Amino acid sequence: MHLEGSCHCGAVRFSCDSPHPVPYQRCYCSICRKTAGSGGYAINIMGRAETLEIEGAENLSTYQAKMEDGVSQAERRFCRLCGSHLWLFDSRWPELIHPQASAIDTELPKPPQKTHIMLGSKPGWIVPDIGPNDKTFDGYPDESIADWHHRTGTAEESEN
Repeated sequence: MHLEGSCHCGAVRFSCDSPHPVPYQRCYCSICRKTAGSGGYAINIMGRAETLEIEGAENLSTYQAKMEDGVSQAERRFCRLCGSHLWLFDSRWPELIHPQASAIDTELPKPPQKTHIMLGSKPGWIVPDIGPNDKTFDGYPDESIADWHHRTGTAEESEN
């Protein structure tokens, strides 16, 4: 699926192709909540890094989260003008980018179920909306974004 995205002020526009575009995974970790979460969580999807095209790249800034053991390898890209979190890139998986679902302007597919991750990190005020078929994890699940899409039959046919 071809995805088009932008920041709030329109200074940055981007596109990429995604074989796994369903916004199903809600992350409650402090990094996601504080950099992109609006409901107490953030939702990433997956895109192919080699298809990333950017207009307004001069308006991008990068944040690497502070971790207990140093600085995260993951680079979160933001619009430096309006602060919109746009995508995450991690050099450990150079073939991927992870756009924020909230930055995507293309209509995304509705997930048949959701996966709630890092629930052990959420503050008490957050009341997750957990459906009957949803999966929940205090930390990270073993199932990847690609594995979830295959299991639920939502992977794009042209992913190879």
